[in-house]
Parts: sequence; C-alpha cells; structure tokens
Amino acid sequence: MGQSDGRYRGARNHTMTLTIHPIDGVPEARPGDDLGALIGQALEVSGWTPSPEDVVAVTQKLVSKAENRIVHLKDVDPSPESLRIAETSTKDVRLIEVILRESRRVVRHRQDVLITETRHGFVCANAGVDLSNVEGRDVVTLLPLDPDRSASKLADRFGCGVIVTDTFGRPWREGLVDVAIGIARVPALVDLRGTFDRHGYQLRASLLATADALAAVAGLAMGKTEGIPAVLIRGYEWEPSEQTARVLVRDAKKDLFR
Repeated sequence: MGQSDGRYRGARNHTMTLTIHPIDGVPEARPGDDLGALIGQALEVSGWTPSPEDVVAVTQKLVSKAENRIVHLKDVDPSPESLRIAETSTKDVRLIEVILRESRRVVRHRQDVLITETRHGFVCANAGVDLSNVEGRDVVTLLPLDPDRSASKLADRFGCGVIVTDTFGRPWREGLVDVAIGIARVPALVDLRGTFDRHGYQLRASLLATADALAAVAGLAMGKTEGIPAVLIRGYEWEPSEQTARVLVRDAKKDLFR
C-alpha cells in the first residue's frame, strides 16, 4: 500500500465489521524492557498475528514505564511557582512541580484542576502526569518524550499501524475518552472536505480525527482496571500515512479559546 496524505479515497464497500481483540498477558513493563517483545509474546499467546491492515493500540502508561518516564516524588524539590499554586490546591506540591516541569504553560488553574499545555503541545489535565496504575507510593509516570517515535518503533516491529493512547477530558463535554498521542502509519486525520454527501452537498469542514476515534474504540476494550494495556483492532479500512499525532493539535491561530 502506498502513502496517503489523509485525503479521503472512498470506501471500498458500504459496511464495516470492526473487531477489537484485547491482547491478554502483557506483563507490567519495567524501565528498559523491550516493549515490542513484551507485546509480541502476548500476541503469540493470544493467537493473534498482526497484518498490515491491523492497528495495535497501546496505552501511554505501558510505553512510559518501558521508557523509564517515571518520577519518585521524594526526589522532587518544589519551586516557588509550585508552592504558590499549592496554596489554593490540595494537590501534593511535589506533584504540582512535576506537572510544571512537563508543561509549556498553565492554561487554567482552579482549586484542584490544573490544565496545562505539555511540551508536545497537548492541552490536558496535569500535563499527563499520572499516579494511577503505578507501583509504589509517591511514584508518577510522565508522557513519553516522543510518542510518535514510540509508535513508529512498534509499527516497524509488528508491520501494522500503531497508536499510543492516553485518557483526556474534553471541552464542553463530561467524561473521559482515550485519544491518540502517538501514531505510526495510521492516518491521524481523514479529510472529507471537497467531497459530496448523498444529497449533493459539498462538505467544507469535515476533517475526521480517525486516530482519536480508533483510540476511543480501543479504550472500550482496555478499560481502566482490567489490566489490558494493548488491543488489536481489525476491520478498519485505512491507507498508510506519514502523519503524526502532532497534526491533531490545533494551531494557535485557529484556536478561539487561547
């Protein structure tokens, strides 16, 4: 299959059967682990062999642990800025300091809500710094330094599309959903602008965040407490792309809320 710029090519048929297969048996990753080998062994045990048309979705937490993106809060010295924010927050001041170190800027701060822009450009709660599903007290994980590169390594290993996922809140809507923070081969966006609907209307604003949609689907199978950090998605029709997750970040010039 050739490379795609995300421009819509038209579906080969009018139906799609999408299946999501949890990859059971992926062990807890440790710093320095060969993540491809861990997932590959679990795939073999599960009886799944990825094809080029498949997509493997992997949680950020699994990637971050293998890449040693781990911080022990006992080793963190708070800065004056983190001490200032802690005056109106119940968050651990050391956690606030880690969040600030991972951020370009603080977007909003209100009591215990701290929304920042990460060094990747993602706008999310706590810069992606996470206390959940981490062994040991006062230990947090950080987002991978380059989630697209992390995805690319796994894509080369398995010969299929790969998405690194994380859980984000959303403006205007309640609840959390998994999104793509790292992508390899899979198109981040599918551009329907310029095509026509069934009534002949030309679409002008339809730019579909397909990688985020696939990440959300994967999140349904991963859950939050089931211990399933990777899934195989089969049945989605896509063309390989060189897009990265960074194209999903809205340019500041187009962002009406900055």
